[in-house]
Amino acid sequence: MSRYAPIEAAVAQIEARGLRRELRCLQMQGPVTGQLDGEQVTVFCSNDYLGLAQHSEVQAAFKGTGTGASRLISGNRPVHEALEERLSDMYGRPVTLFSSGYHANLALMSTVVGQGDTVASDSLNHASLIDGLRLSRARRTILEHGCADGIETGTRMVVVEGVYSMDGDILDLERYQGEHWLAVDEAHGFGVLGPGGLGAASAQGIEPDFVVGTLGKAMGTYGAFVVGPPSLRELLISRGRSFIFTTGIPEPVAAASLVAIHLANDERRSILNQNVLRLRRGLSDLGIPALGAAHIVPIVLGARTMPVADALLKKGFWAAGIRSPTVAPGSERIRITVSAGHTAEHIDGLLEALEQLVQETS
Repeated sequence: MSRYAPIEAAVAQIEARGLRRELRCLQMQGPVTGQLDGEQVTVFCSNDYLGLAQHSEVQAAFKGTGTGASRLISGNRPVHEALEERLSDMYGRPVTLFSSGYHANLALMSTVVGQGDTVASDSLNHASLIDGLRLSRARRTILEHGCADGIETGTRMVVVEGVYSMDGDILDLERYQGEHWLAVDEAHGFGVLGPGGLGAASAQGIEPDFVVGTLGKAMGTYGAFVVGPPSLRELLISRGRSFIFTTGIPEPVAAASLVAIHLANDERRSILNQNVLRLRRGLSDLGIPALGAAHIVPIVLGARTMPVADALLKKGFWAAGIRSPTVAPGSERIRITVSAGHTAEHIDGLLEALEQLVQETS
């Protein structure tokens, strides 16, 4: 028997269920175009919502070095503090920078609550929120997605997302407020929604106790941050394991993030909104239902999902096919993400391809 038989058996089981994943190499050539494994594609599966990742000013800002250590040792640089100061000015509260959204959620969830606390978590929350709450050892109650009625008396914190990445929907956050803390993960809302792009909560006039935002989506760079009261920053720096034991973000990434924040203006958000409206109206005209109402546009096709996704790719449109267990069995979907970098021609071309393929597979 092979020394690695258990690992090989696990891989074989994944293969047998048709759930094997693979990495594909994309060479970007513009805001939403590139070569995927050597074939020309228009990208409709990136979270670069404002088209900033390929912006010349953002790319030119990538200057500096790696930090070589945790920020608590020798990895804290002026550009980190400048980025935190800029974000703090935007939110009007202290901000702490993290290496990724996963790191940010692990630190926040595992430090602000603990054994003996009860936390209410939406059933569709991201894996990083789930894992962070598991690390906290707090008691979790799972809320039916979009339903705040299940929040128990005595709950310490409620955890939701601003925009749900697989459904593209936005909750009525006012219903989740109360005596308890409210934590909102704005990974897909920061830069896109609300005044100044502060997120879905800001768009609804709500200031959660804690906000998590990412720089690797609408800002087109990398990293994440946590917003909260001054005491939260002190707690995260002293007890947040994914802050303490992680090398600081490279200087070029933080520098590019500062430029991206400057470029993420209302004009870009307006272009994105126009593109979202064009796609959603086009789908409605074609009789193709889509979930949500935001820049993430999921089309539930069930068993037809992967054949349609593969056929779209052959026509030069890369839109992700999302399978179980990422989504519930039977709710497999094409997840289209819209960017300010898309043109009317890109969107109309995708609509034409979808109309043909959905009819052929129905």
